[in-house]
Amino acid sequence: MDWLPALLLALLQGLTEFLPISSSAHLILLPVITGWEDQGLAFDVAVHIGTLAAVLVYYRQDVYVMLMAWLRSLAGRGGSEDSRLAWYVILGTVPVGLVGLAINGAMATALRSPLVIAGATLVFAGVMAWAQRRGRQNRQQLTLRDMLWISLAQAVALIPGTSRSGITISVGLLLGLNAELSARFSFLLSIPVIALAGLLKGYELWQTPETYVWPVLLTSVVVSGWVAYLTIGAFIWLLNRVGMMPFVLYRVLLGMFLLAVFAF
Repeated sequence: MDWLPALLLALLQGLTEFLPISSSAHLILLPVITGWEDQGLAFDVAVHIGTLAAVLVYYRQDVYVMLMAWLRSLAGRGGSEDSRLAWYVILGTVPVGLVGLAINGAMATALRSPLVIAGATLVFAGVMAWAQRRGRQNRQQLTLRDMLWISLAQAVALIPGTSRSGITISVGLLLGLNAELSARFSFLLSIPVIALAGLLKGYELWQTPETYVWPVLLTSVVVSGWVAYLTIGAFIWLLNRVGMMPFVLYRVLLGMFLLAVFAF
């Protein structure tokens, strides 16, 4: 893979993975619009490693505390809010894992259509706007019911154009969670999801011989990781101050552009 496409796609992956605008949609659309060749499985694995490292580093204290509390709960030494949150993250990954395995073939073909992406972009822009306006946003504690609804919403995000962070944060707001808690749980929930996606792509890569350009891949890991790390902090700052409406507007413009280009 050439340097310019790799760097731009790594930058795009890092920027869009945690913003509510759908990273999968942008990574599908850029090669379609530019006419570039598919970036290949090795590149996909590399940028997933970068964004996984970013969220782990950003939430390193939370992850450590949750892990220790979870291990104590397994040893029968009592539960806590942190161990419960760890269990919520683990259990919340089950629906998206099952749905992902079930529709993996469809995702590689029909769901990658620009028109599907346009439709999902517009529909879930409406969901985000509704959540921003109607969500009470006053609760500061996550419940089992919250986890179940948010985990089911995360499974819907396998449709390119939906946005995993967008739909999970929106459901959190509609359930009455405040914006900071909704975003925190969404990003913690992304850790096993990104890891599982990377493992699946790594397994596919192991079965498919491919020539690696190591300097390009390693640079892509670093670029996607650093950009993703900076994006998480910037997004949380924006979410607490202006909400999701700027991203709703972006999604509406993107969806209309895609319809104009690919539907007519």
